[in-house]
Amino acid sequence: MTDRKPANGFVRRIRKVYKPLGFQKGYNFALWLISGGALFGFILPRLQYFSIGGKFKENTMPGEWYHLRDGHERIGITLHLLTVIPLGFLLVFQFIPWVRYHALLFHRVNGYIILLLLLVSNVGALMIARHSFGGEIETQVAVGVLAILTTGSALLAYISIRRLQIDQHRAWMIRMSFYSGTIVTVRIIMIISALIISKVGGYYQATKCDKIAYIFEVEGDQAGFREKFPACFAADGTIIDGWIAVEAVLGNSAANVGASLGVCFGTAVWLGLVMHGIGVEVYLALLPKEGERLRKVSYQKQLKAGYRNPGSAGLTSDRLGDADVWQPAVKARRE
Repeated sequence: MTDRKPANGFVRRIRKVYKPLGFQKGYNFALWLISGGALFGFILPRLQYFSIGGKFKENTMPGEWYHLRDGHERIGITLHLLTVIPLGFLLVFQFIPWVRYHALLFHRVNGYIILLLLLVSNVGALMIARHSFGGEIETQVAVGVLAILTTGSALLAYISIRRLQIDQHRAWMIRMSFYSGTIVTVRIIMIISALIISKVGGYYQATKCDKIAYIFEVEGDQAGFREKFPACFAADGTIIDGWIAVEAVLGNSAANVGASLGVCFGTAVWLGLVMHGIGVEVYLALLPKEGERLRKVSYQKQLKAGYRNPGSAGLTSDRLGDADVWQPAVKARRE
């Protein structure tokens, strides 16, 4: 492969950065830099969250710790945080070409670690989904769908590499990474959505009075609780065992802030999933040559390993679907 002459000095300089990392195309490096940079930017500030009862508790959305402080949900959030943070960190290195070419053992071991971390983190996420960000039905389903997409993609990537179908392994790993990165986009969409509905007004979230009392207790404002939510109190002054509608608006009490973020979270996950789902398929569709190159590599490896249908021994459309049978341009002999 020969490189084209750099169009300008900037391209010449940037090639000196991405070529040593193994990238052959500038757009591949740009995608890795943007997605990896966003993931790093999201993960690094959250390293402090390994202190579940300390820094994480201090930075949770108003009212979230009410459910996460004990029981199976405390176990769930612990499992999730202790696995998803290192998962995001290790995932960035998995897509550096130099690592695949010159540190193959690290690439393989890292891949198995990522798969294990992903499975455990998804188990933890499902354990807390019932009350996470208000626990609305659309939120619970969105968390479940995200867990299915990431786990399913990772397992298909694992099956593909076990069958030496490297082109499919790459495609499913890229899908898993795009789906996993949804959570970064979700935070942006959620904040923007909360700002919008606060301006529009008229949005509410059903919240348990005990939870509102906990929020004001954390804020040290018991008098404010009685003043802003009198419906939570019985005639004798005790807190009722019931639910009230909390206006979803930023800038009022912490309970209102929690409601505004909770109302928007499920929507943000669904919108983020659609954006990332379309994005990853567009990306894969725009790079057919890389997929074809890796399929030829798969053909050579499967032929050497003695597979019956080299080039199509994995999860390929010509083997499992109705696509035309794939044939290499030049057939090689079995050794």
